[in-house]
Parts: sequence; C-alpha cells; structure tokens
Amino acid sequence: QVQLVESGGGLVQAGGSLRLSCAASGRTFSSYAMGWFRQAPGKEREFVARISKSGSSTYYANSVKGRFTISRDNAKNTVYLQMNSLKPEDTAVYYCARSVSSYPTSIYEYDYWGQGTQVTVSS
Repeated sequence: QVQLVESGGGLVQAGGSLRLSCAASGRTFSSYAMGWFRQAPGKEREFVARISKSGSSTYYANSVKGRFTISRDNAKNTVYLQMNSLKPEDTAVYYCARSVSSYPTSIYEYDYWGQGTQVTVSS
C-alpha cells in the first residue's frame, strides 16, 4: 500500500510563494512519474504539473507555467511543487498523485492520491 502525504500549504498574500512537499511511502518511488493536481470549491480537480521518474522531464498546465516548478528527490521519496507569484485564483486544495504511466495525459492514469493540502491566496 502506497501512502502519499502532502504538506506545506497555508495562507499567503498574492505575489507570495509556497513550497509544497509530498512524501511517499514504499521503496519504488523512483519507478513512477508523479503529478500535482488542485481542486477549488465547486470545481473539478485539475492538472497542475507532472514529473517523470528520473525528474528529467516536466510538464505544466498553462495556468501555472513560468510560476510553478515541480521537482523530486528520489533519495527522499519526495516530490515538490514550488509556487511563486501566487494569485488568488491559485486557491485550492492541492493533491499529489502517483501515475501508472511514464508520461500521463489523463487524471485516470494516476492510481494513488494524497489527502491534499489547502493553499489560500489572499488579494
């Protein structure tokens, strides 16, 4: 059983930064691509960013490109999301997830999810 635990969320003013972490249990972390998603109240969960098994390849939603950076440390079984220049529209619960595909293109390719961490950006 894989467990993903997010941390690092909080309240920040517009223009500020936060760094989210997602710690994974198990010994096969480096064998899976990982992704970050978010869900705002009343909205569907949406893709934010993903990273390949080795960390050499990343992909971002247009809404966060240039502001957010996904990275991973396979020695620590952890994936990160550095969020800069935050906007009120970034307010959401942020989830990390493990992908069964090397280069996932659908939310349905993710099999394990964390419990989420709240990010609130005030204007």
